[in-house]
Amino acid sequence: MSSARRPLLTATAAGTLLGALWFVPSANASQDEPARTEVTQQARAATSTTETSQASKTSDEGTRLADTGSFDTTPYIAGGTACLALGAGFVVYSVRRERLGF
Repeated sequence: MSSARRPLLTATAAGTLLGALWFVPSANASQDEPARTEVTQQARAATSTTETSQASKTSDEGTRLADTGSFDTTPYIAGGTACLALGAGFVVYSVRRERLGF
């Protein structure tokens, strides 16, 4: 490998790493919006089952499960697809260079 291509390779590797780290979720302990007050049907069913099985153990019948919702997987899918395409591109480029004798 020529010395002219080394900085390009280093910059590509650094850019790829930074791009991959973009999709790492942050762990914020603070709450951005007020807590939701509605309870989903699934949480109600789970709570009522828990309350009936533990009615003799606890006196707090108003306990409800937290509605955490689901997280957005779009960034993970987009990032994974981009990294897969980049890796496939490198493989194709490398095979092409080998066959042409560069």
